[in-house]
This record gives sequence, structure tokens and C-alpha cells, in this order.
Amino acid sequence: MTFKVVIFDWDGTVVDSVEHITDSLQQAAADLGFDPLARAAYRDIIGLGMVEALNVLYPGIQKSDMMALRDRYGHYFFQKLTTPQQVFAGMDGLLSDLRHAGVGRAVATGKSRRGLDAALQSSGLGSLFEVTRCADETRSKPDPLMLEQILSHYRLAPDEVVMVGDTVYDLDMAARIGMPSVGVEWGVHDREALHQHQPHAVVNTVDDLRRALGLS
Repeated sequence: MTFKVVIFDWDGTVVDSVEHITDSLQQAAADLGFDPLARAAYRDIIGLGMVEALNVLYPGIQKSDMMALRDRYGHYFFQKLTTPQQVFAGMDGLLSDLRHAGVGRAVATGKSRRGLDAALQSSGLGSLFEVTRCADETRSKPDPLMLEQILSHYRLAPDEVVMVGDTVYDLDMAARIGMPSVGVEWGVHDREALHQHQPHAVVNTVDDLRRALGLS
């Protein structure tokens, strides 16, 4: 495949942060006396914006409770910075090679702007991305608005760009506007779930991702 831009999800795709997010959500909910949920439930909503995620976890949650839970989650999540060691092995090289090949690099994430900006800086990857969109400044996945905004920035059509992500929300978002996608198995959702949205490929190593993107 040859694309002019590759759009990456962040958590579970570029960086190994899924368990930390899950831990932070679970601890925040426990602190505030929310009904305990299975760990898999907290894990499964990673990729959604926080508002949408909490509505899935706790249907009917009141706004004040949601704000309290968001704040408590942030208390735990921001205790640990994203380090270069959390970047999946080979991902920085892949991004550098895309840059050298003249391929655009963007991020479309369910993270907040505060969270992504901090992670871009502390991971050392900030200079490798040109455009980023976050759920709290547009719409949460699987609504494709953040992809449409990135396309508008580059002045490209959906079929000239590819979405890379580890969740069904990433692939569903791309499918809604006819954008090709590649699913990665090292994050939240498994191969069977990812295939439901008919990606071009589902890969289980960064080397396989390189091949799917035409880099090797």
C-alpha cells in the first residue's frame, strides 16, 4: 500500500499504556465508591473519549459524579509520565522512516489534549508528528470528525490516507468515511474483533506493520 499520510491512534498503538490507563480507572472508581467492574470492562473502553467511556461504564452517571471520576482518574494517570521505554519497540524507527519517505504522520486519539501533549513531549516522539486531534477538542471515536479534520489539514481524500489502531473504535471510525485501516494486535482488541471492520490488514508486530505500510 502507498499512502500520503498515516494516522496513528496513541494508547495501545504507539505506546504501551493500556494497563496504566486500566489501573488508573479502576483505582479512581474504587476511591469514589463506584460499583466495581471487571478489569476487562475498564480496558475495553480505552480509545473512547473520557465522557463517552464513563457513560459506557456507568450508564446514567450524573455530571458531578463524572467530573469527580475524571479528576480522580487524572490524579492517578498523571503520576506516571510516558517514557521512551513505553514506546513499542520499532515504532520510533517506523515513524522516522515515514518522515524520510515524505509520508505525513498524524495522531487521532481518545486522549485529552492535556494528556496527549504531555505524552508527546515525555515520550520523545513529539517532533515526529505533524497533526494531532484529541477527543476533547472534536468528537469521540467512532465518530469520524477527527479524521475529517486531519484530511482537511492535508487536503486529501480518505483513500489517500490510512488509519492505524488497536481498537474497534479506530477501525470503525475509518470505515465510516471509506478510509483504509490497519489493525494492530498488541493493544486492546484482538484479531477477531478488529477484522469485523474489514481492515486492509491486522498485524501482530511492528515489522509486519512496516510491511503493511509499504516500508519494507
